[in-house]
Amino acid sequence: MSESNFDIQSPSCVLCGWTDNCPEKYGEKKTYVEHNLTVHYYCLLMSSGIWQRGGEDEGVDGFLITDIRKEVNRAAKLKCNICKKKGASIGCVAPKCKRSYHFPCGLRKECIFQFMENFRSYCWEHKPVQILPDKESRGPSQCTICLDLVEHLPLYSVLKSPCCKNAWFHRECLQYQALSAGIFFFRCTVCNNKDKFQEEMLRMGIHIPEKDASWELEENAYQDLLQCYQHCDIRRCLCKKGRDYNEPDSKWEIKRCQSCGSRGTHLACSSMKSWEQNWECVECRSIFAKPGKYSKQKKRSLATSEKTDGTTCLLEEPSPKYPRQSPGSQHSFLQSPKIICQNNLSPCSRLELPPSNRMTMSLSPLMSNSNWSLRKKQLRTQRREVSSILKELKQQISTKTTRLNINTENIWNTALKGFRQRNFRPTNTIEVKFTNYKNRLKTDTSTESKNLFFQLLMGHLQNSSLFEGSSAKNLSLDLQALKENLYFEAGKMIAVSLVHGGPSPGFFSKILFNCLVYGPENVKPNLDDVADTDVAQTIKKIKYSSSLSSLQSTIHECYDFLAAAGCLRPITDLCDKDMLVNDLLTYHVIKRIISPLESFRQGLKTLGVLEKMEMHPVAFSSIFCHKPERLSAETLCDLFTIHCSSGVKEVGGADFWMGYLQDVESGESVVTLEDILYFVTGSFSIPPIGFDPEPTIKFLYVGYPIGNRLLNCLELPITKTYESFKNKMELTIRNTLRVERE
Repeated sequence: MSESNFDIQSPSCVLCGWTDNCPEKYGEKKTYVEHNLTVHYYCLLMSSGIWQRGGEDEGVDGFLITDIRKEVNRAAKLKCNICKKKGASIGCVAPKCKRSYHFPCGLRKECIFQFMENFRSYCWEHKPVQILPDKESRGPSQCTICLDLVEHLPLYSVLKSPCCKNAWFHRECLQYQALSAGIFFFRCTVCNNKDKFQEEMLRMGIHIPEKDASWELEENAYQDLLQCYQHCDIRRCLCKKGRDYNEPDSKWEIKRCQSCGSRGTHLACSSMKSWEQNWECVECRSIFAKPGKYSKQKKRSLATSEKTDGTTCLLEEPSPKYPRQSPGSQHSFLQSPKIICQNNLSPCSRLELPPSNRMTMSLSPLMSNSNWSLRKKQLRTQRREVSSILKELKQQISTKTTRLNINTENIWNTALKGFRQRNFRPTNTIEVKFTNYKNRLKTDTSTESKNLFFQLLMGHLQNSSLFEGSSAKNLSLDLQALKENLYFEAGKMIAVSLVHGGPSPGFFSKILFNCLVYGPENVKPNLDDVADTDVAQTIKKIKYSSSLSSLQSTIHECYDFLAAAGCLRPITDLCDKDMLVNDLLTYHVIKRIISPLESFRQGLKTLGVLEKMEMHPVAFSSIFCHKPERLSAETLCDLFTIHCSSGVKEVGGADFWMGYLQDVESGESVVTLEDILYFVTGSFSIPPIGFDPEPTIKFLYVGYPIGNRLLNCLELPITKTYESFKNKMELTIRNTLRVERE
């Protein structure tokens, strides 16, 4: 001990004699002036001759003052086996071991103190150790707390997770984590196991205090959850004092949605006469309407005869506006759109179209019978399955928001900073603010900004150094990225994107996807999976050697290459090349990236995404290994549900809508199908989870089409002619997108 430990201005602990005040190492240092007593909490806990015989409010945390005096007198007779000074109150509990020491001295000598049961202590020779399997990798890996490298060695300063094969920690990092998280939240940072993890860490001397987590003790940390929503969301608010004005017991009192509570209206704005009347917002009404009041019409071909109320309905010949398709044409017509009529709250039994505007809408036999069409149908089925699974995972998302400040010119670093900020939780609702587009926020909805953010982020990941390959990509080996834990963050970002309504990556190779869901040990790579062309060429040279002499010559030329892969072996027969090629492929495609792969898998576990991938591998491969389906007129027609208002008698607009989609798909328009989708939803493609709320169409007496991106609703004008309808669509969508791009 140095002389500074006996600084007169800082009283020393009566048990160890140290003046240091370091709660993380020695526990809280308390001074009791009335008893002329200063003591470290851990020194009290671990002392061998004292027990807590009092209540929590008696003495020092239950240790009676008289007992502490007795323990000090007992320890004064014992010499520390480390510093050779008196006052050693802690003894090793191993049989026949007579070593005694001070608590700080024991820490320096790497003794183990177990903060559980009888608070046992073990000296440096008898302390418990973690047994490592002989086959355990001895190379360094990342501490999952501080992200610095940690050696896989049986050292006092290194601890291994009992529940995860590749999870290693610095002892100091774990101790700080335990003190912050407390007994209720301290768990494995990789797999979230609590019981098995805590049991092992207590055995190895980690102190886990019986208290709530530090973040739970922060005053008013969740104050924002107690605030009630006070805003009128009706399209035309009648209150002259503004949408946020709320006057109780009057017609300007704000009534919240009885289902979600996150939308509101003034009583007068919704023509409600009293507070007792129930009110639901548009979003909730559309959700609750699906199973009962509003039922979607089943899709069917309108080109075939069908009976309604015992009568036969035959569609007339198509008008000149929609020319008949030749038998060899691949341009397929649309099926009947989904239509919901609000007359008597019942679905339309059949859509009656004006004779002059009717058209044949059967799918081309050429397309429906092709193998590609069958494959597309399979992908659609799989993606519908993924959509329902992601919607189930989305139920974890709370209303508490986390804002990400994103610079589109530095998308990766700003996204990484946002995901690593202290208050970021994957279960929070994400709001995105673009810091380099200040004017953009005036027109963009939060959903639109979030969609753009995830779209840019997935694009960056595809072209980043974390992946290698041309179109179907595998993980690369980037040691700097591994050290900075970027593979974990990438997996986490992809999982968050999927559950929060963003796009899927769509660029994974089959080998990468299979390694993620089946495990690398169950995957057999082939030559096409090797991204490096030089490596692939070398393996090909070995594989296609036609004689033993040429094979041995090739191996001699590739000596360094084989040595680096650990594949050097004697070759005595030509057939030995097959095993050699398999080993080389396994090394370069799988073993070489095993650390990035494991880190990436842990990131994908966020929000339970990887677990669902393992349960439904075929379905999820449709979004991880395939780009989103190219939009077609049929896709958009199926995506939107048409709502016919009871006050609108003409429904011929549905025919105009389908005809317009056909024109856009065939290139007879200045806009694209992606432009139409973006005009309504703020997204150029359909996200794997689908849209929420589901896109709808309303035909109203409006001058021009209106895209409501908050509700994903397209309000279309009722016109007398198709030319007028098309002109209004072209003008509005083109000008809107041009302004936004500028």
